This record gives sequence, structure tokens and C-alpha cells, in this order.
Amino acid sequence: MAERFERHRQPWTQDEIQKLHLLAGKGMALKAISRAMTRSEESIRDRAKADGLKISKLR
Repeated sequence: MAERFERHRQPWTQDEIQKLHLLAGKGMALKAISRAMTRSEESIRDRAKADGLKISKLR
């Protein structure tokens, strides 16, 4: 069963953008960031790309 994200299609707030930068800077994986922010992996990936952030890959 797919996870349900409460923030589906909602605009990004400044706090969320700061949190994304912080978590990406710590080297967290995409899936972990997605769960922490209750947003889809696709949404996280798109926003990170728009902001020029690198998301760590799981190894």
C-alpha cells in the first residue's frame, strides 16, 4: 500500500525549504527526507533540483 502524503500539491513554505537544505546538507537519503517532511520523493527531488541541491544516494 502506498504511503499517503498530507502535503500533496501544496506550495513549499520557507520553513520547509530551509529544512530541505538542512537535511540534504547532512547527507540524508531521499527516502528519509521524504518521510521526515511528509512529501513525496518526486516532490523532494524536484525542489532539490530547482535549488541546486544534491541528495545522497543510498549505498
